[in-house]
Amino acid sequence: MTSPDLFRLEQQQILDRCWLYVGHESEVEKPGDYRRRTIAGRPLFMIRGRDDQVRVLLNSCTHRGAMICRRDAGNSRVFQCFYHAWTFDTAGNLVGVPGDDAYSSDFDRAALGLKSPPRVDNYRGFYFVSFNPDVEDLVTYLAGAREYIDLVLDQSAEGMRVMPGSDKFTVKANWKIVVENSLDTYHVNPMHRTYLQFLASFGTDDSGQSIGDRIPGYGKALGNGHGVVEVAARGGRPAGRWHPIYGEDLRDPIASRRQRLVEKHGESRAHRIADTYRLLLVYPNLVINDIMATVIKCYEPLAVDRVESYHWHLVAKDEPREIRSIRMDSFLTFFGPGGFATPDDVEALESCQAGFRATGTEWSDISRGMLRPVPLGTDELQLRGFWRQWHANVQGLSETNVQDGVATEGEIPTSLRTGR
Repeated sequence: MTSPDLFRLEQQQILDRCWLYVGHESEVEKPGDYRRRTIAGRPLFMIRGRDDQVRVLLNSCTHRGAMICRRDAGNSRVFQCFYHAWTFDTAGNLVGVPGDDAYSSDFDRAALGLKSPPRVDNYRGFYFVSFNPDVEDLVTYLAGAREYIDLVLDQSAEGMRVMPGSDKFTVKANWKIVVENSLDTYHVNPMHRTYLQFLASFGTDDSGQSIGDRIPGYGKALGNGHGVVEVAARGGRPAGRWHPIYGEDLRDPIASRRQRLVEKHGESRAHRIADTYRLLLVYPNLVINDIMATVIKCYEPLAVDRVESYHWHLVAKDEPREIRSIRMDSFLTFFGPGGFATPDDVEALESCQAGFRATGTEWSDISRGMLRPVPLGTDELQLRGFWRQWHANVQGLSETNVQDGVATEGEIPTSLRTGR
């Protein structure tokens, strides 16, 4: 957590080799719409071309390298470099060169269009890139995470879209502890008690027991470092599980949405979509929190002790305004910069990072639930899956067994340890 040398190794063996999330297709809804991003330290932008195709392009002019996309979001027919005015269209083609008669006949405009990362692909509208030309295909890479992405997206027959705007903030901590926290429900009861008491004020049963004792759930390692926690939706779901926080006026509209899910998917799948929460990690740094609000989180490591955190709000396209208003309020109430959760989490993560420098604790203990036949949501199998994949990657390996083995009584397997 504190080694700059290890951080550089992670950049080479993980960020430069895995699939990394860029954005959702709904963020570039109309031809010419673009969104600027930084992925593994590289400036990119996602754009929908005039041909309606979504592309991800390197944000670097092919003349002298200056960034040509100068704003975070917008709509444009062309991108003109401010340095020498080379101009590119929405497909990345070089369409304008001032004084091009000064170049020889060997000057090839077609070869000087904007470049893309070696690999670009999407799964149901979630766009990813990889800087590794030999990376496995995206569907294979997603492994068991696909099931949970599908549960998120199937809550609306009309599809999902990202709302305009985002939260962006820097956490003074190592990126791995930030990822850990996103899949760790063990901390919810002691650290987010104020939020649980807030929910209780609307009529929930919030005893002093640990959340794992009160809420049925489980954690799973999904392969390739991905992991999930799935628990019962005690706080309601705008996809179809009513809660007093929504008010009586929305009881019937929410019930109708759930019934449509039953008609389309059957009761069993509708129950998982509407009546459960899921915290999903797509290794290494994409998190989807599908709870009272559906939040896409992406973490951009900046240094060994600094990470940039991005939050976007994903909603159903066909959601009534009244339900969406509650969903948006839930998003800000829990995840917003002044919400119940985010300030707590940032304080804890930065406290951990400061404590790591004391070097008093050599290893993190993530053995919780290791001997249970089915790990609870507050156990740590999903975290062990992340760390086992990390351990393989930094050794130059692409595959590893992320599941728990059989431990001898009293033995502490080295595979559950994570080095600082």
